[in-house]
Amino acid sequence: MIAIDKKILRARIQSFRPEFEEKLATLVGHASVSMSADHGKQVRACAEAAAGYLEKEGAEARVVETKGHPIVLAQSVVDPKFPTVTIYNHLDVQPADREGWTSDPFRLEKRGDRYAGRGATDDKGPALVALFAMRLARALEVPINLRFLWESEEEIGSPNFAEALAGLTKGKPGPALRTDSILVSDTIWPSAKKPAIPYGLRGLLGFLVRLKTGDKDVHSGTTGGAARNPIGELCALISECYDARTGRVKIPGFYEGVRPVGHAEKKGLAESGFSRAKFQKAHGLKRVRFAEDAKLLSAIMAAPTFEVHGIVGGYTGPGVKTIVPHQAEAKLSCRLVPNQRPADVFRKVKAFIKARCPEAEVHFESALEPYLVDPSGPYIEAASDATLATFGTRPALTREGGSIGAVVTMSQLLSKNVVLLGLSLPEDGYHAINESFAWSQAAGGMELFVRYFAELATRGPAR
Repeated sequence: MIAIDKKILRARIQSFRPEFEEKLATLVGHASVSMSADHGKQVRACAEAAAGYLEKEGAEARVVETKGHPIVLAQSVVDPKFPTVTIYNHLDVQPADREGWTSDPFRLEKRGDRYAGRGATDDKGPALVALFAMRLARALEVPINLRFLWESEEEIGSPNFAEALAGLTKGKPGPALRTDSILVSDTIWPSAKKPAIPYGLRGLLGFLVRLKTGDKDVHSGTTGGAARNPIGELCALISECYDARTGRVKIPGFYEGVRPVGHAEKKGLAESGFSRAKFQKAHGLKRVRFAEDAKLLSAIMAAPTFEVHGIVGGYTGPGVKTIVPHQAEAKLSCRLVPNQRPADVFRKVKAFIKARCPEAEVHFESALEPYLVDPSGPYIEAASDATLATFGTRPALTREGGSIGAVVTMSQLLSKNVVLLGLSLPEDGYHAINESFAWSQAAGGMELFVRYFAELATRGPAR
């Protein structure tokens, strides 16, 4: 076992804080919005800055080109005989218009223990935590090799990641990428008082439904009552697809094959520290569908969904313009759980909609497969031991309600275990206004990661 003096380790981590703040401010300052063509230079600048940070820590770092935005690949190899862990994070962020933000979203603002800015918690802060954990591992002479795989397209479904990773595993470009395990830090604890290690992720199916009923908008005074209204018809179609009050999907076969949550899983979810009141407060929700904590937690972690993200069409300016629109579009998605396949679900959804409105166009947008692993494996055991040593309690074993396409891709192409060691909290505001990240989580994460590396080094690669 590698000896780690807790007092000395924590003092060293505390000394990192000014540098952590400076580096996080730089990364947040690059508006790396991957879904916006106008931000391509910012995405690249962020990747280059991150590669520079890794290089200064002694890692061999480079920016790898893809058909879209670049990937940062780095390695710190002490001895090829030592276990190797690959650390995945992403550097791209969601858009952030200024409405509702209390500060510039792309200028880091310190608020006591917290740092506010787009990307602070999703996922630039956790990426820097991994970088400083590498520094600690080298200072403590932990016998482990570290590789970093930092993506720039996670927020748009990682469209070029699989092809790029396949090339890297074949040595295109550079030496072939090999690893013994994978660490991903892009998940959320259900409660600040209880660390959590998810062993599953929901998948995602995104699609559009378009309906055109005329050649132009027309006056409701002269055509109202006769002209079809595509917005109203889309609303009726959506209502036939699911019950908005309960979230229950009405499409035949939608729940086919869904894996039920077992007793042991329910016990793990119950130990997560989740509460409806805290959940509502963290996300600014006035009301939720279920009053019971267990039912609500299961709904956001282990059940599939049908969501309406937007309806476009008609007049949206000030006041009322009395027209009947001629076209409309609904932006929709489904979160999927293990044993649901996106292609199969899309086929069922499309058939259901077309049967009710043959004129509707149903367009596939994107898909991510769900992910689930055995939570009793040796890597999660090592992560659990590291969590206990860091935070004084064993983590809850949960499922994550979100989707990370790269996780499925890495587990398939690298054929290795993926451990989800996220550091974010519900109040951090993933994808929301005033996103933030707490120094206490960053500092705890640095200790957690280096202890996890030490656990892996002690145990050696699991074969």
